[in-house]
Amino acid sequence: MCGIVGYTGSRMAYPVVVKGLKRLEYRGYDSAGVAIQGESGPIRVYKKQGKVADLEESVLGQDLQGGTAIGHTRWATHGAPSDRNAHPHRSASGKLAMIHNGIIENYHQLKQELVSKGYAFHSDTDTEVLLYFIEEIQRNNHCSLEEALCVALKRVSGAYVVLLLNDEEPGTIIAARKGSPLVIGVGQHEHFLGSDASPMLEYTKQVVYVNDYELAIVRPDELILKNLGNEILTPYVQQLDLELAAIEKGGFDHFMLKEIFEQPQTIYDSLRGRMDVVTVSITLSGMESCKAELIAANRIVIVACGTSWHAGLVAEYIFEELARINVEVEYASEFRYRNPVIHPGDVIIAISQSGETADTLVAIERAKQQGAIILGVVNVVGSSIARISHAGCYTHAGPEIGVASTKAFTAQLAVLSLMAIQLGYWRETISTERKKQLLEELYLIPEKAQSILSQSESIRNLASRYESARDFLYLGRGYNFPVALEGALKLKEISYIHAEGYPAAEMKHGPIALVDDQLPVVFVATRDAYQEKVVSNMQEIKARKGRVVSVITEGDEWARSLSEASIEIPACDEVIAPLLSVIPLQLLAYYIGVAKGLDVDKPRNLAKSVTVE
Repeated sequence: MCGIVGYTGSRMAYPVVVKGLKRLEYRGYDSAGVAIQGESGPIRVYKKQGKVADLEESVLGQDLQGGTAIGHTRWATHGAPSDRNAHPHRSASGKLAMIHNGIIENYHQLKQELVSKGYAFHSDTDTEVLLYFIEEIQRNNHCSLEEALCVALKRVSGAYVVLLLNDEEPGTIIAARKGSPLVIGVGQHEHFLGSDASPMLEYTKQVVYVNDYELAIVRPDELILKNLGNEILTPYVQQLDLELAAIEKGGFDHFMLKEIFEQPQTIYDSLRGRMDVVTVSITLSGMESCKAELIAANRIVIVACGTSWHAGLVAEYIFEELARINVEVEYASEFRYRNPVIHPGDVIIAISQSGETADTLVAIERAKQQGAIILGVVNVVGSSIARISHAGCYTHAGPEIGVASTKAFTAQLAVLSLMAIQLGYWRETISTERKKQLLEELYLIPEKAQSILSQSESIRNLASRYESARDFLYLGRGYNFPVALEGALKLKEISYIHAEGYPAAEMKHGPIALVDDQLPVVFVATRDAYQEKVVSNMQEIKARKGRVVSVITEGDEWARSLSEASIEIPACDEVIAPLLSVIPLQLLAYYIGVAKGLDVDKPRNLAKSVTVE
């Protein structure tokens, strides 16, 4: 969950690395640091608690010369955010410097071994323990650093990406990965390293994705890739299909707002080339490759975390309605440890924006071993989940920089809707006419989403009325129940206001005790099969003097009359209504966070790509 950047080449490394760290700051921002190496002399390490800007201020006047550097932004796991726990760490001799993303689970055992040999530690981190352990192996075995690293990594358990510098090998970065992402950019007489491709995008579009249990020796004119058995591998160089503008704010105040406003385009991109309304056809090559297995399947299990879990909950309703197949939605973090019953032929759909979510990755690895069919729904091309899946679909949402997911959620829903429609058609549980109707509705979603965004100023004004609230309750039914959960999550993430999402019918089984004249209760109350029931729930809240805020269908005077405030969305089929009903809730959370003066792109304690447990 940390951001790592490396560079070696003819440029001055520090500006390249710091700019890259800013691009990765969404992955962790408790502290930041760099290690810089010149053609000779010792490695210089600078690090500071806080954001990258704090690091930049702290190094003014320091010697920043050198063509090789590694940098790190930290999301604290072992040890509180502080200067001494910030990366990079130095080895006991001071000759090595290392940064690390991940968790070394057996670090305490290794630390005890090293303490018994007389080592003293200067931080609370597992990273420093691993670095001392590597150097101890190198000293005892009189071997090279890369050989010592291979031996050490066979002893450790957990996830890692490590980047190492050595005083005795100027211009060389040694890197290795397991369970956390690592990308190497290939330039002219230079190489770049990063947790994702964004730090290197303006310099090169030629990249190598490093796999688990691989080690890279990176020099300006050389990239050697090996496995931990010292076997030389041939790097597979890929061309990035990504533009620099996609990772910049483009005139918006925050990445989150930019990404909310990108949704008409990203929903369109997720559908483009995959559906044809005229011929009533869907083209999903990932599903085609396992069509027979999908038709024969008796069960789908969706595994995901956070916002992706909410997308999975919506998909549960859609798959069961259209394909008439049993669907279960699991938190990946629970699924991986519960020893679940998996039968050969079960279909596991793994949903992850980054494609690197650690819990989801481990969950599908185990399900795959038990004979399940793995379908990945991810945003990042070449990510770990994409590589381990039998098949799947990319969402094509483009980079999502804001920590709180917005456009990735609607892109996931768009792709999952197409998958459910196609499977229902294959299983003959929906007719051609119903398929055509749903495709026509999906075709209109981008335009309808744009019409919601045109109300942003009125939503901003509405948000200002609720910024001082201490609690919120979000309620919905059917397809809109997961939307209520997602709305509550967004508000928690962005504004630090306590919020709960509930099925509206469950309100009277406990949450109604919270209702008073101070509590905003947000209803997702669009016209659908549940509307009369939801309106009854609205009347129950109003009778208890609760402050009813509603997301309603255009022209619905009945629901509007029961609301203190309301936001209208265009009418659409209830199966795909969540693609629209979630957008006002994203904007509401954003504007409340802004009104409170918070950093909505980097909420406290959160990181974007959760690559640790």
